[in-house]
Amino acid sequence: MTETKIKAALIQLHAGIKNSDGPAISAALTEIEALHSAHRAELHPQLEHFLAGRSYAKALAYLGGGDELTAKPSSPPGGCKGGT
Repeated sequence: MTETKIKAALIQLHAGIKNSDGPAISAALTEIEALHSAHRAELHPQLEHFLAGRSYAKALAYLGGGDELTAKPSSPPGGCKGGT
């Protein structure tokens, strides 16, 4: 149950980042930190390590949410090619 809540908060965090939504990012970070603090002892050591190091992308991938991390950049790698 705790891992499900952490995964949901991590997904919200990544959605907030993707949408440049500051309040959503802040709310998700607050939720992640509260869940981590309250349930640290019962988490798998690998997940605990990722959360303690704020490696949220790795934590989400560990929880099976890797598909949430496949957002495409708004511009191609190397930036726009205008003005060359």
